Amino acid sequence: MANVPSTHTSALPHLTSRTWWWTAGIAAPAAGVAGLGVAIRDGAVSGQDTGSLMWLHAHTAPLLDSLSRTLNILGGPWVTYPVLILLPALLWLTGRRRPALFTAAAFWTATALQWGLKLLYGRPRPHLWPTDIPVSGWSFPSGHATAASALAVILTLLAWRTPHRLATLIAGLLYATLMAGSRVVLGVHYPTDVLAGMLVGVLSVSIVTLLYPPLGRPHARSDR
Repeated sequence: MANVPSTHTSALPHLTSRTWWWTAGIAAPAAGVAGLGVAIRDGAVSGQDTGSLMWLHAHTAPLLDSLSRTLNILGGPWVTYPVLILLPALLWLTGRRRPALFTAAAFWTATALQWGLKLLYGRPRPHLWPTDIPVSGWSFPSGHATAASALAVILTLLAWRTPHRLATLIAGLLYATLMAGSRVVLGVHYPTDVLAGMLVGVLSVSIVTLLYPPLGRPHARSDR
């Protein structure tokens, strides 16, 4: 009997489907960010945002506050930017040029998009209680949440063809969720800011993935 060529590929169909990325990766997050933006502009969520912050502040345990302060440092530009510069450089130096270019493009797309949205909406940060956390700039969307979400998606995609993809996915979700939550605990962002930031991170990486997949197109053997 003649051998039938295998149609199996190490890339799962869902991650190479342009339809999947257009819907789950781009259309849904874009609609979410746009909807939140309209609600914020119209003042439809200001009461819920403020009420959630005040309730959380009244019920925050010291351990959660300490964790949030640590994440404030880890998610700040003085840590995040060097990591997102060194990671593409390391990938490039180890011969993984396509993942290196993808990582750099995805992260800086997320950075540019969140800054553009900050300027577009110009939402002031919450000032509901005294804080010693140094912050500046506009509130919507959260830069910390955007960077954490983008990093989580980037690392998950890079690990997708390895045995570590599930562990990377879980760790990324945990990191992005904790980072987003920490901004609300510290009172430097509203809940809608961090939700939008997470969506912006997913949206940005999905756009770059659609245009320049980190592991190449289906059946591609090289990531260079």
